[in-house]
Amino acid sequence: MFLDRQIAPDPYEVLPPVPAFTLISDDVHNGEPMGLEFAHDSVGGANLSPQLAWSDFPDATRGFAVTCFDPDAPTGSGFWHWVLVNVPLSVTDLERGAGRTPAPGVGGAFSVRNDYGVEGYGGAAPPAGDRPHRYVFAVHALDVERLDVAPHSTPAYVGFNMTFHTLARAVIRPTYQIPPQ
Repeated sequence: MFLDRQIAPDPYEVLPPVPAFTLISDDVHNGEPMGLEFAHDSVGGANLSPQLAWSDFPDATRGFAVTCFDPDAPTGSGFWHWVLVNVPLSVTDLERGAGRTPAPGVGGAFSVRNDYGVEGYGGAAPPAGDRPHRYVFAVHALDVERLDVAPHSTPAYVGFNMTFHTLARAVIRPTYQIPPQ
Protein backbone atom coordinates (compact mmCIF):
# COMPACT_ATOMS: atom_id res chain seq x y z
CA MET A 1 0.00 0.00 0.00
CA PHE A 2 0.86 3.67 0.03
CA LEU A 3 0.61 4.15 3.81
CA ASP A 4 4.32 4.35 4.56
CA ARG A 5 5.01 7.30 2.24
CA GLN A 6 6.22 10.52 3.77
CA ILE A 7 3.64 13.26 4.14
CA ALA A 8 3.98 15.77 1.31
CA PRO A 9 4.35 19.43 2.22
CA ASP A 10 1.33 21.66 2.14
CA PRO A 11 1.55 23.37 -1.28
CA TYR A 12 1.38 26.87 0.19
CA GLU A 13 4.18 26.29 2.69
CA VAL A 14 6.69 26.28 -0.17
CA LEU A 15 5.47 29.51 -1.82
CA PRO A 16 6.25 33.05 -0.70
CA PRO A 17 4.18 33.77 2.43
CA VAL A 18 1.09 35.97 2.11
CA PRO A 19 -1.46 37.14 4.68
CA ALA A 20 -4.49 34.99 5.43
CA PHE A 21 -8.17 35.90 5.34
CA THR A 22 -11.36 34.08 6.35
CA LEU A 23 -12.73 31.04 4.49
CA ILE A 24 -15.69 29.08 5.85
CA SER A 25 -17.87 26.28 4.54
CA ASP A 26 -21.14 24.65 5.53
CA ASP A 27 -19.83 21.47 3.86
CA VAL A 28 -16.14 20.92 4.71
CA HIS A 29 -13.98 21.71 7.74
CA ASN A 30 -10.27 21.69 8.60
CA GLY A 31 -8.98 18.21 9.38
CA GLU A 32 -12.43 16.57 9.15
CA PRO A 33 -13.50 13.95 6.59
CA MET A 34 -15.50 15.18 3.61
CA GLY A 35 -18.85 13.60 2.80
CA LEU A 36 -19.30 11.19 -0.09
CA GLU A 37 -21.10 13.87 -2.12
CA PHE A 38 -17.73 15.63 -2.56
CA ALA A 39 -15.98 12.47 -3.82
CA HIS A 40 -15.54 11.60 -7.48
CA ASP A 41 -18.29 9.61 -9.18
CA SER A 42 -15.75 6.84 -9.93
CA VAL A 43 -15.82 6.00 -6.20
CA GLY A 44 -19.58 6.43 -5.78
CA GLY A 45 -19.59 10.14 -4.99
CA ALA A 46 -21.72 12.91 -6.44
CA ASN A 47 -18.68 14.91 -7.64
CA LEU A 48 -20.02 18.15 -6.13
CA SER A 49 -17.77 21.01 -5.08
CA PRO A 50 -18.48 22.14 -1.51
CA GLN A 51 -20.07 25.44 -0.54
CA LEU A 52 -17.39 28.06 0.24
CA ALA A 53 -17.64 31.65 1.54
CA TRP A 54 -14.88 34.17 2.24
CA SER A 55 -14.42 37.58 3.83
CA ASP A 56 -11.83 39.96 5.32
CA PHE A 57 -9.62 39.91 2.20
CA PRO A 58 -7.34 42.90 1.48
CA ASP A 59 -8.86 46.15 0.19
CA ALA A 60 -6.52 45.99 -2.82
CA THR A 61 -8.16 42.74 -4.02
CA ARG A 62 -9.47 42.94 -7.61
CA GLY A 63 -10.51 39.31 -8.17
CA PHE A 64 -10.21 35.75 -6.90
CA ALA A 65 -9.20 32.24 -7.89
CA VAL A 66 -10.40 29.09 -6.13
CA THR A 67 -8.40 25.88 -6.11
CA CYS A 68 -8.47 22.37 -4.66
CA PHE A 69 -5.27 20.32 -4.50
CA ASP A 70 -4.42 16.91 -3.02
CA PRO A 71 -0.74 16.98 -2.01
CA ASP A 72 -0.97 13.34 -0.83
CA ALA A 73 -1.76 11.80 -4.23
CA PRO A 74 0.84 9.16 -5.14
CA THR A 75 2.05 11.04 -8.22
CA GLY A 76 5.18 12.90 -7.13
CA SER A 77 3.38 16.13 -7.99
CA GLY A 78 0.07 15.94 -6.16
CA PHE A 79 -3.32 16.13 -7.91
CA TRP A 80 -5.28 19.21 -8.96
CA HIS A 81 -9.01 18.70 -8.40
CA TRP A 82 -10.20 22.21 -9.24
CA VAL A 83 -8.84 25.51 -10.53
CA LEU A 84 -11.52 28.22 -10.93
CA VAL A 85 -10.13 31.52 -12.23
CA ASN A 86 -11.32 35.06 -12.87
CA VAL A 87 -13.87 35.06 -10.07
CA PRO A 88 -15.17 38.65 -9.82
CA LEU A 89 -14.63 40.74 -6.70
CA SER A 90 -18.41 40.77 -6.18
CA VAL A 91 -18.50 36.98 -5.70
CA THR A 92 -17.60 35.92 -2.15
CA ASP A 93 -19.72 32.77 -1.86
CA LEU A 94 -19.87 29.65 -4.02
CA GLU A 95 -22.88 27.40 -3.65
CA ARG A 96 -22.46 23.65 -3.40
CA GLY A 97 -21.96 22.39 -6.96
CA ALA A 98 -20.50 25.64 -8.31
CA GLY A 99 -17.60 23.58 -9.68
CA ARG A 100 -19.68 22.52 -12.67
CA THR A 101 -18.80 23.98 -16.06
CA PRO A 102 -19.95 26.58 -16.81
CA ALA A 103 -19.78 27.72 -13.19
CA PRO A 104 -23.30 28.77 -12.16
CA GLY A 105 -23.56 32.23 -10.60
CA VAL A 106 -19.87 33.01 -10.80
CA GLY A 107 -19.96 35.91 -13.26
CA GLY A 108 -17.75 34.80 -16.14
CA ALA A 109 -15.29 32.75 -14.10
CA PHE A 110 -14.16 29.46 -15.63
CA SER A 111 -12.35 26.32 -14.60
CA VAL A 112 -9.22 25.06 -16.31
CA ARG A 113 -8.72 21.35 -16.86
CA ASN A 114 -8.09 19.49 -13.64
CA ASP A 115 -5.85 16.43 -13.39
CA TYR A 116 -8.81 14.23 -14.41
CA GLY A 117 -8.54 16.07 -17.76
CA VAL A 118 -11.87 17.90 -17.52
CA GLU A 119 -12.86 21.48 -16.79
CA GLY A 120 -14.54 21.91 -13.42
CA TYR A 121 -14.39 20.24 -10.04
CA GLY A 122 -13.29 16.61 -9.80
CA GLY A 123 -14.01 15.03 -6.44
CA ALA A 124 -11.79 13.09 -4.07
CA ALA A 125 -10.75 9.57 -5.12
CA PRO A 126 -7.62 8.50 -3.24
CA PRO A 127 -6.40 4.91 -3.62
CA ALA A 128 -8.47 2.47 -1.54
CA GLY A 129 -6.74 1.72 1.75
CA ASP A 130 -4.40 4.71 1.60
CA ARG A 131 -4.16 7.03 4.59
CA PRO A 132 -6.52 10.02 4.66
CA HIS A 133 -5.62 12.51 1.94
CA ARG A 134 -5.71 16.26 2.54
CA TYR A 135 -7.79 18.33 0.12
CA VAL A 136 -6.51 21.89 0.21
CA PHE A 137 -9.33 24.24 -0.80
CA ALA A 138 -7.92 27.75 -1.24
CA VAL A 139 -9.31 31.11 -2.23
CA HIS A 140 -6.63 33.42 -3.58
CA ALA A 141 -7.18 37.19 -3.35
CA LEU A 142 -5.58 38.66 -6.48
CA ASP A 143 -4.36 42.14 -7.41
CA VAL A 144 -5.88 41.75 -10.90
CA GLU A 145 -9.45 41.23 -12.12
CA ARG A 146 -8.42 38.50 -14.52
CA LEU A 147 -5.48 36.16 -14.98
CA ASP A 148 -4.26 35.86 -18.57
CA VAL A 149 -5.03 32.14 -18.83
CA ALA A 150 -7.45 30.02 -20.87
CA PRO A 151 -9.55 26.91 -20.16
CA HIS A 152 -6.86 24.74 -21.80
CA SER A 153 -4.16 26.14 -19.46
CA THR A 154 -2.68 23.65 -17.03
CA PRO A 155 -3.13 24.04 -13.27
CA ALA A 156 0.65 24.49 -12.93
CA TYR A 157 0.63 27.34 -15.47
CA VAL A 158 -2.27 29.00 -13.63
CA GLY A 159 -0.45 28.54 -10.32
CA PHE A 160 2.72 30.09 -11.71
CA ASN A 161 0.81 33.16 -12.93
CA MET A 162 -1.33 33.34 -9.81
CA THR A 163 1.68 33.37 -7.47
CA PHE A 164 2.79 36.77 -8.80
CA HIS A 165 -0.68 38.28 -8.24
CA THR A 166 -1.67 36.76 -4.88
CA LEU A 167 -2.21 39.35 -2.14
CA ALA A 168 -3.61 36.92 0.45
CA ARG A 169 -4.93 33.37 0.70
CA ALA A 170 -7.64 31.61 2.71
CA VAL A 171 -7.53 27.83 3.13
CA ILE A 172 -9.63 24.92 4.42
CA ARG A 173 -8.05 21.44 4.55
CA PRO A 174 -10.61 18.61 4.89
CA THR A 175 -9.63 14.97 4.35
CA TYR A 176 -10.98 11.97 2.50
CA GLN A 177 -10.17 8.27 2.71
CA ILE A 178 -11.50 5.13 1.04
CA PRO A 179 -11.32 2.08 3.30
CA PRO A 180 -9.41 -1.00 2.06
CA GLN A 181 -11.52 -3.20 -0.20
